[in-house]
Amino acid sequence: MALAKDSLRLVVTAGPTREYIDPVRYLSNESSGKMGFAIAQAALDRGHEVVLIAGPVHLPTPQGALRVDVVSARDMLAALKEHFEGAAGLIMAAAVADYRPARRKAGKWKKKPDEASSTVSLDLVENPDLLATLGRRKGHRRIMGFALETSDGKRRALQKMQRKNTDCIALNGAQALNADRTTLTLFHRDGEQQRFEDRTKAQVARELVRAMEALCGAPSEA
Repeated sequence: MALAKDSLRLVVTAGPTREYIDPVRYLSNESSGKMGFAIAQAALDRGHEVVLIAGPVHLPTPQGALRVDVVSARDMLAALKEHFEGAAGLIMAAAVADYRPARRKAGKWKKKPDEASSTVSLDLVENPDLLATLGRRKGHRRIMGFALETSDGKRRALQKMQRKNTDCIALNGAQALNADRTTLTLFHRDGEQQRFEDRTKAQVARELVRAMEALCGAPSEA
């Protein structure tokens, strides 16, 4: 597909990350990647160049996107450092694991025959904060963050936008996980809010891409 004259190079992240405990078990979340993939498709439909950094999901690659598959949070950070460098903007729709096991076991974690207790403990360490890391080094580039909250969502989302130096932030709830529809509020630094109520993720994705175009100073005709 030919790029539009005013096309942008956008990086979009999608899906969960996995943090392996042993060769067969891992920590992860319910993110399906549908929102991020819808955003990638919407950006392509608008004539933009898209790098899609995807966690472990089984979704077809939008035609024309450069897909980079990753597994862990640290894998995603490495891919972001590589591809954000020449981009105009980043839409960070992935659900990145906050923690990983302190030590990955070489073999399968097995219950000991003489183990009397029915509980076990797992030491965790904090993963790098991907959004904050990119926010500190963004320069003239624009970043749209995502916040999935189950309580006090607006306050938490606004704090996250300030703390991680994003240009706007999209707030949604747990009901959006693995769903085809979503309710989402986009908060801007100037105080503007855009509310999208019970729309398909494809519909919301088109609005988010237009918002990114406005942030990057690109024409955004309907």
